Amino acid sequence: MAKLTKKQKEALSKVEKGRIYNLEEGSALVKEVNTAKFDASVDIAVRLGVDPRKANQMVRGVVSLPHGTGKDVKVLALVTPDKEAEAKAAGADYVGLDEYLQKIKDGWTDVDVIVTMPAVMGKLGPLGRVLGPRGLMPNPKSGTVTMEIGKAVTEVKAGKIDFKVDKYGIIHAGIGKVSFDADKIKENAQELISTLIKMKPTAAKGTYVKSIYLSSTMSPGIAIDTKSVN
Repeated sequence: MAKLTKKQKEALSKVEKGRIYNLEEGSALVKEVNTAKFDASVDIAVRLGVDPRKANQMVRGVVSLPHGTGKDVKVLALVTPDKEAEAKAAGADYVGLDEYLQKIKDGWTDVDVIVTMPAVMGKLGPLGRVLGPRGLMPNPKSGTVTMEIGKAVTEVKAGKIDFKVDKYGIIHAGIGKVSFDADKIKENAQELISTLIKMKPTAAKGTYVKSIYLSSTMSPGIAIDTKSVN
């Protein structure tokens, strides 16, 4: 096991063993225990009482965080020429079609989100092996396959994120930076959690939100009381 630094030991000592914090306390503490020398991301992990192997218990969707993610999201708009101006005006970092399809085929994936049109999805199908594992394949459910390209780009840039439960029943998402005020971290977390609660599958039985943890890059996880977010 890697040896903890003095700063890491100090951070760990601030998180009481076995204690479950309310969301307000956790949002403040995640800033205190950060040891990174950069503006670290704040992440949330929500374990749900679902079986993601069953289609009727899959939890997947999008949420617009009220205070954004704090990250400069790089957006690629794969569009036909008549939509290029709209995409550029909305702030897309890369705009085009065939030249970028070729770049992706050659292995280029230096973007965070891809926005495209229904008519272009047929061309993206063969690139699923490249885009799928990186979570870059556009999807109508996440609003990244649409004719409203400008709106989609604007929303992604403003802090709209998509999420999907993993095979262990956990939702992982970045909800801000440690430089954010604690209130902003709390409100972003609340927005995601309330969205998850609204999306509870009817087939899910028993406790739905089983556990919540907040953490920042290289910091210990902070257990959050699930009752404090309902």
